[in-house]
Amino acid sequence: MNFDDTPQEAEFRAETRAWLAANAPLREAGDSHQAFLDDPVSIEACKAWQARKSEAGWACLTWPGEYGGRDASAIENLIWGQEESRFRVPRDIFHIGHAQAGPTLIVHGGGEQKERWLPKMIRGEEIWCQLFSEPGAGSDLAGLRTRASREGDHWVVNGQKTWTSGAQWSDWGILLARTDPNVPKHRGLTYFVVDMGTPGIDIRPVRQMWGDADFSEVFLGDVRVPDDHRIGRVGNGWAVALTTLMNERASISGGTVGPAGERLPSARDVYRLARDARIGGARPALDSEAVQERIADYYVRWKGLQYTSYRTLTSLSRGETPGGEGAIGKLVEGRLQQDMASLALDLLGTSGMLGEENGAMALRRWERAYLVASAVRIAGGTDEILRNVIAERVLGLPAEPRIDKEIPFRDIRGTGGKPA
Repeated sequence: MNFDDTPQEAEFRAETRAWLAANAPLREAGDSHQAFLDDPVSIEACKAWQARKSEAGWACLTWPGEYGGRDASAIENLIWGQEESRFRVPRDIFHIGHAQAGPTLIVHGGGEQKERWLPKMIRGEEIWCQLFSEPGAGSDLAGLRTRASREGDHWVVNGQKTWTSGAQWSDWGILLARTDPNVPKHRGLTYFVVDMGTPGIDIRPVRQMWGDADFSEVFLGDVRVPDDHRIGRVGNGWAVALTTLMNERASISGGTVGPAGERLPSARDVYRLARDARIGGARPALDSEAVQERIADYYVRWKGLQYTSYRTLTSLSRGETPGGEGAIGKLVEGRLQQDMASLALDLLGTSGMLGEENGAMALRRWERAYLVASAVRIAGGTDEILRNVIAERVLGLPAEPRIDKEIPFRDIRGTGGKPA
């Protein structure tokens, strides 16, 4: 494992840092990423920043040059992300387009489709969302029930999607729908691109327990989608979706940034809180052996995650494909974030006021961190799904029995063909 940049990587990092320093202010201590607010002004600021990056050649670095990227390596793209996070820039509302839809179109899209969507996507002129998850098919994506029926040169789509990030601001959505219920569930799916302004689309933002409305429910009633918006062959949607899902998992931050865009706390943040909090009147919380033990445990887990991530960086630097470190990191860090926030709330409940910041403000910050950590353990793969991934793909254990693997979808209980 190598913790240092190669000479080429160091040169790229210096170039990246110089451009950012000339175009954005440094992030100050305590700054967080801009939340995804229902604010057109914030959206325009995001678009302006993306356009500036695109003009300077810093957008979608790993994309091929013919599509507006610069054929950069995965490690160079990661270096860019590390450096950009040090500056106060608008939140990346183009993540789904750039990290999921774009790479999928590059692999599976036709020439006209790429020409139509990729240039505006990379310049930040259009926002994209993902219409995959459903109320009854979250972890089991292949069990989705949204249907698409062919009518001439169009498809008519009916169904419901949920947990659709940024749907209320999106121009386009990538949609997975069932086009054949008479075959096993993985084989009867087709992948589409949908204009989010199409009649019949009803977007209903869902307010999360931490106060923001980043996600939406999307209802599709007789939505007509042109056949030339279909990506890949009819019935081959699962193969296309796997490209999207692999890119999604590869782009997940590992929990350091929450669903609302803010930086999640580290073990050092908990240490500072315990140092400043007072228990029993004037005694620092950090003097308690019980608090010391919990913070030490958090620090060990946090450093373990850090060094595990270095393995991924080393693999990327060598041009290799990382293994199961991403699933391991996300599984451990989601619980770690929740545990740290839980201790912080305990300390604030007994301390009242802190020496260096207003206690009420700190309480709100840690309450939010605790609630966001709950979502981190669900988004991008639940703890249970990740344990299966690690068991089957990393440890090589036998796969879970799947009794519905070769059954036609219409014959699976609760899917419309048979009662639940």
